[in-house]
Amino acid sequence: MKQLFVGFFLLFSSFFAQAQNRGLPDFTELVEKQGGAVVNISTIQSARNSGRGAQPFPFDENDPMFEFFRRFIPRQPGIPGTPRDFESRSLGSGFIVSADGYILTNAHVVDAADEILVRLTDKREFKARVVGADKRTDIALLKIDATALPAVRFGDPAQLKVGEWVVAIGSPFGFDNSVTAGIVSAKGRSLPQENYVPFIQTDVAVNPGNSGGPLFNMKGEVVGINSQIYSRSGGFMGISFAIPIDMAMEVEAQLRSHGRVSRGRIGVVIQEVTKDLADSFGLGKAQGAAVNSVEKGGPADKAGIEPGDVILKFDGKTINGSNDLPRIVGASKPGGRVSVQLWRKGASKDITLVVGEMPDEKIAARSGRSVKPSERTANRLGLVLSELTAEQRRELRINGGLLIEEIRSATGRADLRPGDVILALIARGESVELRTVEQLNKLLAQVDKSANVTLLVRRGDQQTFVTLKGGVSEKRGE
Repeated sequence: MKQLFVGFFLLFSSFFAQAQNRGLPDFTELVEKQGGAVVNISTIQSARNSGRGAQPFPFDENDPMFEFFRRFIPRQPGIPGTPRDFESRSLGSGFIVSADGYILTNAHVVDAADEILVRLTDKREFKARVVGADKRTDIALLKIDATALPAVRFGDPAQLKVGEWVVAIGSPFGFDNSVTAGIVSAKGRSLPQENYVPFIQTDVAVNPGNSGGPLFNMKGEVVGINSQIYSRSGGFMGISFAIPIDMAMEVEAQLRSHGRVSRGRIGVVIQEVTKDLADSFGLGKAQGAAVNSVEKGGPADKAGIEPGDVILKFDGKTINGSNDLPRIVGASKPGGRVSVQLWRKGASKDITLVVGEMPDEKIAARSGRSVKPSERTANRLGLVLSELTAEQRRELRINGGLLIEEIRSATGRADLRPGDVILALIARGESVELRTVEQLNKLLAQVDKSANVTLLVRRGDQQTFVTLKGGVSEKRGE
C-alpha cells in the first residue's frame, strides 16, 4: 500500500511539473535568434548655454552644503557654472529591418541630434544618418554603412490577442539588450494628441532607453515599436504603449522612398458621438464622428459636408469612434476619390470626396529679424514672442497668431514649446484672437496674476488649450 501511494505521488508530481513547464513561456530561443538585430542608439546634441537661470541649489555659497551639491549634482544648461558650450546626450533603442543597414527607431530618440551612434550587439559602432522622420507617428528611419546584418522578422499585429505573451528587447537606462516580458493588455488604444496611431498597450517593463526598441510575439516576430509609457515617476508603472509594426512599415516605405510621409486630409473638426448626441441625431447607436466645423474651401467643404453631419463610413471603412477617422483619412492617398457615408437630418447620405494632402509638420520659420531671441524681452508669462509674417500665416492657414521664440520661465512651461503658435487668449470667459505681441501684453496686464489664463495653441496641424494657473503651466498627467 505504501509503495502504491509513493508511486501515485511521484506520478502526480511529474504530471504537475510538466503542466507547470507547459504553462510558463520560455523566451531563451527567441532572444538568442532575434537579440542580434536590436541596437543601442546614442545621440549627441550640441548647444550653447545662455548663462541665465535660477540658482540651482537652495543654499548660500558660504553654506557647506553648497559645495557638496556643486560637486555631486550634474550642472545643467542655463545654470551658473555650466560651460557655455555643452553636449546633451540621450539613449534609445532600435532594430535592423534590412541586412543593408536600415534601422527603425522612434523619431523622438533622434530629434535634433547632431550626431547619432549605433552600437550592435557584437560591439561594432557606426555613425548613422536620418533617412527620414515622421513626428506624427514617432517613427524614424536610420541608415548605417554596413552589410550582412541580422534583420528582424515581422508579424501581424491584427493577429495579436489580448492576454498574449510579448517580449521587449532594448537599452533601458543604457543597459544594452535587456529583455523584459509581459502580456498584451489592450489593442487600439488612443492617446491624447496621438490621432494617427492605434497603440498596443502592454504590461511589459519599458523604461527610458527602451524607446524605439522592438516588441516581439512568441514566434520571434516584431509586432510593435515600444514608444511611450504611462508614468507619474518617470519609470515603469505597468502600462506601456507600442506602435503597431504594420503602420510603422507603411511609414518606413515612404521615408525610404521619399524621405517624408504624405497623408490625406479633408479639413474638418470632429468630436465623439455620445449616446445623448446619437439620440438627438436620431442614430440607432453611438457611432461615427460628428462634424463640428468645416474648413472653408477644403476637401470636405467642396464635397458638401456640413457642420452637424456625422461621418459613418470613409472609403468603405466603418467609423466606430471619432478616433478612427484621422487614422483612416491620414492613410488615404492625397488626390484620390473616396466615398463617404454621412448621417444628416435623420437619414444616411452618400457623397464622393477628393482627399487633400496634409501639410508637413513644420516649426514656423523665424522672421529673419536682426534681433536675436536672447536679446528680446520676455512677457509676464516668461515667453519671448514674435508676430507671424504673411508667408508664415499662409503656410499655416491662419489669420493671426504669435510665435513662441523662447521660454524663459523659471518654473517651466511643460505644455508649451518653442515653435508653438498662440492663436487666442481666453480669460474671464472671453476669447480674444491674437495678432500682435503688444495686444497680448495689454490683455495680460488686465488679468490678475492669481487668475487662470488659457491659451489656444497651434502645434503642427493640431490645436490644444493650455491653462496657465497663477502664472504656472498646468501640466496634465502622462
